Amino acid sequence: MLNRVRSAVAHLVSSGGAPPPRPKSPDLPNAASAPPAAAPEAPRSPPAKAGSGSATPAKAVETRASFSRPTFLQLSPGGLRRADDHAGRAVQSPPDTGRRLPWSTGYAEVINAGKSRHNEDQACCEVVYVEGRRSVTGAPRELSRGQGLCFYYWGLFDGHAGGGAAEMASRLLHRHIREQLKDLVEILQDPSPPPLCLPTTPGTPDSSDPSHLLGPQSCWSSQKEVTHESLVVGAIENAFQLMDEQMARERRGHQVEGGCCALVVVYLLGKVYVANAGDSRAIIVRNGEIIPMSREFTPETERQRLQLLGFLKPELLGSEFTHLEFPRRVLPKELGQRMLYRDQNMTGWAYKKIELEDLRFPLVCGEGKKARVMATIGVTRGLGDHNLKVCSSTLPIKPFLSCFPEVRVYDLTQYEHCPDDVLVLGTDGLWDVTTDYEVAATVDRVLSAYEPNDHSRYTALAQALVLGARGTPRDRGWRLPNNKLGSGDDISVFVIPLGGPGSYS
Repeated sequence: MLNRVRSAVAHLVSSGGAPPPRPKSPDLPNAASAPPAAAPEAPRSPPAKAGSGSATPAKAVETRASFSRPTFLQLSPGGLRRADDHAGRAVQSPPDTGRRLPWSTGYAEVINAGKSRHNEDQACCEVVYVEGRRSVTGAPRELSRGQGLCFYYWGLFDGHAGGGAAEMASRLLHRHIREQLKDLVEILQDPSPPPLCLPTTPGTPDSSDPSHLLGPQSCWSSQKEVTHESLVVGAIENAFQLMDEQMARERRGHQVEGGCCALVVVYLLGKVYVANAGDSRAIIVRNGEIIPMSREFTPETERQRLQLLGFLKPELLGSEFTHLEFPRRVLPKELGQRMLYRDQNMTGWAYKKIELEDLRFPLVCGEGKKARVMATIGVTRGLGDHNLKVCSSTLPIKPFLSCFPEVRVYDLTQYEHCPDDVLVLGTDGLWDVTTDYEVAATVDRVLSAYEPNDHSRYTALAQALVLGARGTPRDRGWRLPNNKLGSGDDISVFVIPLGGPGSYS
C-alpha cells in the first residue's frame, strides 16, 4: 500500500527483464567500435579539459570526458566549455566556414538552465549508402556501388537520467536502419510488388508454390497488398527495436545510462519518413500551412495502452499500483463510496464503488508536463531506460515503455516546394514554450529576410527558434518577451528545406 506520493526521481539500479537479444549482424559495431567505412564519421567534439594546474578530482575528469556534442558543430575544447555553460547558455550552430550539412540543413542548440549537469540532447545528420545484401531471386551476384541506394538521415535524441543512451543512439541508429534496408535495395528499385518471401537457402519453396503452407486456406483467398513504402516503414521500426536491444546488451560494459526520446527523419526515393518515439515533435511549414508530422507520446496520450498492459499483466503493478484512473488520489475514508473513474476501455468517465485495491497509487497520474507513469517518468516511448525502477521499489518501468516509433510519410514528389517550405524538428525544450503557429510565424519572418539561394538562412532560422524558446536572462530566470518563463530544458532544432539537395540555385 502506498500512503505517500512517490518521488519523480528515477533510481538507476540493477536491471531486470531486458528483452531477449537478437543475433547481432557482423556489420553493426558495438558501442565502442569504430565507425565502418560505409558511413564515415569524424570523431565527436573533444571533451573539455581542465585548465593548467587545476586540481579537478579524478572522478570529475572522468565524468567530464564523457561529455560530447555533435561532430558537425566542430567545437574546439574552448567552444565545448562555452556550450556547457549553464549561465551563459550560448546558442551553438555549425560554423559558416565549415562544410554545410546535407540539403543546407540548419541546426542550433542550447544547454539547459541547470536541469542536468550537461546537455543531454544529441543530434546526427548523415548521408548513408546502402549496399544490397542479396538478389531477390536468391542467386549470388557481384555487389557494386551502382546497385545500392543512398538515404539522407537526421536524428534528434533527447536524453534523460543521463546522456549515455542519447549519445549511443546518435552514433548507431542510422547504421541499424542501413542494415535493415540491405534486403530491400533491389526490391525498392523494382516497380513490381514486393516478393512474399526472400529465399535464403537452396531448396526453399518459392512464394508462388503454396504446397509448403499448412492448415486451411479458406481465409487466404487473396494476398494482402504490401507497398514499397510500408517496407521502409517496417525497416525503420525494426531498427529502433534493434537499437533498444543493443542498449540492453551493452548498458553495463559501456555505461549506457538513462534513456532517450528519438525523432528521426529519413529521405529515400522521393519520400520523407518521420519516425518519433517520445515527446519531441516535427512539423512541416509549407506556404504558410502547418502539417504535423508527429505527435507526443506521454502518459496522457498513451493512457489506454498503459492501462491495458496493467490490466492484462497485473504482476507488473505489484501490490503498489492500480491500472484504474481517478480524478484524484482516493482516500481511505472514501471506501464504499462511488467515485468517478475510467479504465483501459474508456475515453469518458463513470462511477464505481471504491474498493480496497483502489487505494493503490494510479499507474498514470498527473496532467500535462507533470503526468507520470508509475510516478516516475513523463514519456512512454523511447530508447533505453532498461535500469529504470520505481523509487524505493524493485518494480521495473521498462515493460510499460515502448521503443517502437510512429512513422509518418510525406511524398516530396506530390508538391512543388519553394525555398521557404521547411520541415522543423525540435526536442521538447522548443515545443514546451512555442506553439506550431509561433514556429510558422518565425519561419516566415526569418526566411523573408534572406535571399532564397542564401544557404545560411536555415541556420539563422534554427537559431531564431532556439533563442525564442530560451528567452533572455532576467532577475527571475530566463524570460520570454511576454515575461513568461522561457524553456529551461535543453533545446535542439533542425530546419530541413523541403526542396532537397541542389533544388535551389
